[in-house]
Amino acid sequence: MVTNELTTARPTPLQVARARGRLRGRLILLGPAFVAAVAYVDPGNFATNSAAGARYGYLLVWVVVVANLMAMLVQTLTAKLGLATGRSLPELCRERLPKPVNRVMWVQAELVAMATDLAEVIGGAVALYLLFGIPLLPGGIIIGTAAFAVLALRSRGFRAFEIAIAVGLGVIVLAFAANLLAAGSDPGSAVAGLVPRLQGTDSVLLAAGILGATVMPHVIYVHSALTRDRIPATDDTERRTLFRGQRADVLLALTAAGAVNLAMLLIAAASFRGGGPVGADSLEGVHAGLGQTIGTAAAFGFAIALLVSGLASTSVGTYAGEVIMQGFLRRRIPLLLRRLVTLLPALAVLAIGLDPTQALVLSQVILSFGIPFALIPVVAFTRRRDLMGNLVNHPLTTATASLVAALVVALNAFLLWQVVAG
Repeated sequence: MVTNELTTARPTPLQVARARGRLRGRLILLGPAFVAAVAYVDPGNFATNSAAGARYGYLLVWVVVVANLMAMLVQTLTAKLGLATGRSLPELCRERLPKPVNRVMWVQAELVAMATDLAEVIGGAVALYLLFGIPLLPGGIIIGTAAFAVLALRSRGFRAFEIAIAVGLGVIVLAFAANLLAAGSDPGSAVAGLVPRLQGTDSVLLAAGILGATVMPHVIYVHSALTRDRIPATDDTERRTLFRGQRADVLLALTAAGAVNLAMLLIAAASFRGGGPVGADSLEGVHAGLGQTIGTAAAFGFAIALLVSGLASTSVGTYAGEVIMQGFLRRRIPLLLRRLVTLLPALAVLAIGLDPTQALVLSQVILSFGIPFALIPVVAFTRRRDLMGNLVNHPLTTATASLVAALVVALNAFLLWQVVAG
C-alpha cells in the first residue's frame, strides 16, 4: 500500500522570529547596535566631551556630530560584513591577509583593547569614588570583576545580554537628558559650533580624542561577530531583510549614543565655560561643578551614568577581546586570564596615582590611531562582491567610507606631527 505523505519545510529562523507578530518580529532584529552603542558612550566620552565643552565651549560641537555620522556608517558596514559573510572582521583578516600583516593587526587590536579597558575601568572606579567614597584602586578591581556578571548573561542567549546592555544605555540617556534640561544651553552658539574650526594644538588633541572615543575600533571588530552569530539567513531575500533590520538598529542605537555625546559637551559648555568651577574639565570637577551650578541631583545623575557606562562598556570590551583573539589567532584563552591581561594597565594607572581624566583622554587618542586598522579592512572587504554577494557596497558607499578612512589617517598624522614638533 502506497501512501502520499505531505511534507512541509521547516521554517527558517527568520520566519520563526516574524511569526511572533509584527512588532515582536521587528524588535527581534534590533540589538547588536545597542551593544555597540554603549561603547560609544563609555567613560572616555565623558572625559573628552566634558573637557571639550569646559575648555572651548561650543567650538567642537561639529566634531561630535561628524564623529557620530562616521560611526553610523562604520557600524552599518561592519554589521553588514558579519551578516553577509558569516565571519567576524578578525576572522576575515586571518583568512584573507598575509600572515605577517595579520599578526600586526592582532597586536594593535590587543593594544586597542587595553586602551579601551583603561578608559572603562578608570571611569567606573571614579564613579564608585564619587558615589561611595571607594578608593580608586579597589574601585577599579570591583568594576573589572563585576563585568563577569553581565557577561554571564550570554550563557542564556544573545537576547539577555543585548537587553541588559540596552537598559544600561537607557539609564545613561535619561540621566543626561535630565541634566541637559536642567543646565540649559545656548542654541545659537550650539548651531555656530557646527561650523568646522579649531583653536591650536590642544583643540586638535581633544578633537582626536573625541574621534577615538566615538568611533571605537574594538566595536568595529565585535559588531561583525554580533550579527554573524544572531539570526542566520538562508537566502538573498532574507539577507536583505536582516540588513534592513540592522540599518534600523544602527540608526536608533547610535542616534541615542550621539545625543548623549552631544549632551555631555553642551552641559559642560553651558555650566563651566567662562566662570565655571575650577577643574571642571576633569570627571571629579564636572561632578562637583554640576552640584554647584545645577544641583545635587544633577551630580548624582552624572555619577550614576558614569558607573553604568563603565560597567556595561567594560563587559562589551571583554567580549570584544575574545572576538579579537579568536578571530586573528583562532585561539581561546580562559575568560579570567583574558580579563586580567587587559585589566592590568588600568589598575597600574590607578595604583601609581596618575590623573584619571588625563589618562582617559590619552587612551582615546590611542584608540583614534587604531581606527584605520579596523576601518580600512572593513571598506576593502565590503566592496568585494565575491564576499558580500547582493549586500556588496554601492560605489558611492565605498567612496564615502574611503574618504572617512583617509580623513582619520590624515588627522592622526597631523596630531602625531604636532605632538613631536611641540
